Amino acid sequence: MEEPANNQVGQDGDDQQSQQQQQQQSQQLQPESQPQQQSHEPHQQENNEQDQQQQQQQQQQQQQEQQQEDQDENEMSSVMVTEGPLGTGASIKDGLPPPTQINKIKLGPGAPLIKKDKRQSSSRFNLPKNRELQKLPSLRDAQPNEREDLFVQKIRQCGVIFDFITDPLSDLKWKEVKRAALNEMVEYVTTQRQVITEPVYPEVVQMFAMNLFRTLPPSSNPSEFDPEEDEPTLEAAWPHLQLVYEFFLRFLESPDFQPSVAKRFIDQKFVLQPSVAKRFIDQKFVLQLLELFDSEDPRERDFLKTTLHRIYGKFLGLRAFIRKQINNIFYKFIYETEHHNGVAELLEILGSIINGFALPLKEEHKVFLLKVLLPLHKVKSLSVYHPQLAYCVVQFLEKDPSLTEPVIITLLKLWPKVHSPKEVMFLNELEEILDVIEPNEFVKVMVPLFRQLSKCVSSPHFQVAERALYYWNNEYILSLISDNAQTILPIMFPALYKNSKSHWNKTIHGLIYNALKLFMEMNQKLFDECTQQYKAERQKEKEKMREREEAWQHIEDLAVQNPLFDKFSSESNNIFGSDSAFVSSPQDDSDSDFNPDNLGGETNEQVKKVRNKEKPLLRRKSELPHDQYTIKALSDHKRADDYLTTSQELAATTS
Repeated sequence: MEEPANNQVGQDGDDQQSQQQQQQQSQQLQPESQPQQQSHEPHQQENNEQDQQQQQQQQQQQQQEQQQEDQDENEMSSVMVTEGPLGTGASIKDGLPPPTQINKIKLGPGAPLIKKDKRQSSSRFNLPKNRELQKLPSLRDAQPNEREDLFVQKIRQCGVIFDFITDPLSDLKWKEVKRAALNEMVEYVTTQRQVITEPVYPEVVQMFAMNLFRTLPPSSNPSEFDPEEDEPTLEAAWPHLQLVYEFFLRFLESPDFQPSVAKRFIDQKFVLQPSVAKRFIDQKFVLQLLELFDSEDPRERDFLKTTLHRIYGKFLGLRAFIRKQINNIFYKFIYETEHHNGVAELLEILGSIINGFALPLKEEHKVFLLKVLLPLHKVKSLSVYHPQLAYCVVQFLEKDPSLTEPVIITLLKLWPKVHSPKEVMFLNELEEILDVIEPNEFVKVMVPLFRQLSKCVSSPHFQVAERALYYWNNEYILSLISDNAQTILPIMFPALYKNSKSHWNKTIHGLIYNALKLFMEMNQKLFDECTQQYKAERQKEKEKMREREEAWQHIEDLAVQNPLFDKFSSESNNIFGSDSAFVSSPQDDSDSDFNPDNLGGETNEQVKKVRNKEKPLLRRKSELPHDQYTIKALSDHKRADDYLTTSQELAATTS
């Protein structure tokens, strides 16, 4: 009894959206309905009359676009101020993978908005010659015994494809007929019961395939496009594609939907079924569905994510095949192209799937972790999908703690050397892993792990050092360090002690003093031993440096005694004129004992102070201007999960 109420929430949003679209379409249809009707009369008019009509249509369209631009300018301020539903942490549900961002553009206070042509593209559709659609009676007004046939007719009618990019003004009347039919069928499937009968299944699948399975357009600027900062190219046919996706999702979510009946059209293993059944959702259907994940439009990928997850949850026979094909997409992405638009969405699906894996884990799943997920950290576009990737890795370690050692060792091997933002991402993921690590597994990896952390603390990039030092604010990690202080403190002490005086950023000084104070409280005796050992090593380094300087001085004295020295005195002065020209003495760390009482209020204020409040570090890599139309379209997108009910069967999908 709860599902109709939940579905009604989504239906209300659909009604509002349909009303808005009808108002926009009505403005275009009023001046153009008569020319469209005349164009299909048996006797066509003369060419000069048609040219006049086309000119009038173009003028009216330009006026409407100008009005729409003015409206968009007024609305852009409100769109830019607030982020989308994914911009806040409240949208991330506990126990679910982090959702992929729809609108990744975060405009700063001085970011310019430049008016330009809409960044729209259209896929290659096979347009039928006859695109005239007859408006059929309403399903509600039809007799009960006629509704099934009328429903099938409307589904077939929605299989007609229209052109949205070459000639947007063509077939406006028939486009509106299809849009209205799709809206009506969405409402019909959502609110009515016992309407999904056996003859409907093949028609729905065929209509879905006709509308969506297509060749995706190439990227408009593949070399210059930056997925983190540039808005994508949107699909021009989205007004129809969105309704097709929504109808198919409502079809899958309907209480009348019976997987046992749909297996004849969906399950790849039912090869003994009649040939008519094998023409629908089979392996080829799944492959074509996965190919659409490379669409540049994030709205389409969002619907695809929900659709594939529903199919995976309802059809056991397709699960292994879907996982295998996703693996193949990742292999091609890692080792061949390094470009795919839907990696984040696929990882979000896998995060939900991994969450439902049965224990003990199959060998197939362990191989997937080690051979697919971990190599994804190597790709240069890691920042686009890293939250979803980290979630998948942590889910595996929660299922099987014995995988912790190979995972951490592999991450340390793949650790970035010169890319600081990527290094911060690794530190974030490593902290998430340490939050779920078992104490016995921590002992196995603590030595190489804290050697890397000591390098991060010494990093000249303050964000890397700051992120590494935040580990000492984590209570669970601090308890692990305290239990193994005898091993960890000697590894970390030199980096902490040296950078407490030599690091250029004052905030890092305060964080290092905090870490040293915690180490002192853990084991005062060990801390003093490390201090003395560090001073002894520093004294040895100074002795070696002094011997090196003396050796160079001896060479200089021998050079002066050479008879040819006066001949090359001018050149030799440039070389030997200044003392220690080749030798730089080590920085004086002022080897004074560490005293926690020296930590005054100034240091604590430095830790809390935000660096450069008036001049934030904003640097935009991309040269492409922002498109206000694209930003508004992405901000207005409503996720399918907002109006679809997720059953317990799908919430914890098992293998």
